[in-house]
Amino acid sequence: MDRITAARVFVTIVERGSMIAAAERLEMSRAMVTRYLAQMEEWAGARLLHRTTRRLSLTDAGERTLLLSRKMLAVAEAIDTVEQRPNDEIRGLLRITCSQSLGQTALAGAVTQYLKHHPLVAVDLQMNNRTVNLVEERIDLALRITNELDPNLIARPLSTCASVVCASPEYLAARGTPLLPEDLSDHNCLTYSWFGKSLWHFDHRGEKSAVAVSGNLSANESVVLLAGTLQGAGISLQPYYSAAPLLAKGELVEILPNYTPQAMGIYGIYTSRKQMPATLRSMLDFLVEWFATDERWLATLRRA
Repeated sequence: MDRITAARVFVTIVERGSMIAAAERLEMSRAMVTRYLAQMEEWAGARLLHRTTRRLSLTDAGERTLLLSRKMLAVAEAIDTVEQRPNDEIRGLLRITCSQSLGQTALAGAVTQYLKHHPLVAVDLQMNNRTVNLVEERIDLALRITNELDPNLIARPLSTCASVVCASPEYLAARGTPLLPEDLSDHNCLTYSWFGKSLWHFDHRGEKSAVAVSGNLSANESVVLLAGTLQGAGISLQPYYSAAPLLAKGELVEILPNYTPQAMGIYGIYTSRKQMPATLRSMLDFLVEWFATDERWLATLRRA
């Protein structure tokens, strides 16, 4: 972790009197503040703060570390940094993570366009649908599709993900076609491991409902469920951007077209506004514009 940032976090905790107040002052998540403090204590080889339910106070090691941290920050402020040279701002490596389906459908194309505009940037794109610890795995940006944001992280809205309930013609011929959401309880539904505890939410003419579904296959990646759906394994709730080409070719059939599945937000997740590198900021700005203007992506938002 960056020692200058860690020193700034430590000094702010002392000056503000709490980690929550420091997080607000630095526009940083509480989890990040806690990690920076832990790293400072590891570097110092001693506990720096006495923690009680009411207040924080410095240990002897904390007093010495506070003095050194303030000196370090004073020196850092006196140095001209790379950030002061505008021509050199947009450069370096960005590590980005997202789901396989979103990476294949959207992000690969978006990142390719971004790199044409910023040839001094390199992107390491990690396809991973589990919740990643951004600090421990050195991830600069995570793209997540969710309606339940972690309050300890910073999230920038990028777009909306529409969904569709679908099955193969073979499955429907053998098992019949559900006409109402509650009919899904009698079918083999392929479920997303982290999605709403197997509750599928719908909107019908302004009335919201939820139905509990179950089946013999679950996964934490929608691409796996899509493959199973194509093979006739059951019914699945898919991102419309993944299912649309297969629906158009008749390989999948939309179910319950008059009941709109709950849309989800697409967010860019990162750790701090205060210390955001110029390259990360430029990528976020680019993605906001890309999701709002790319014609192929906009075609997937018919239900959003």
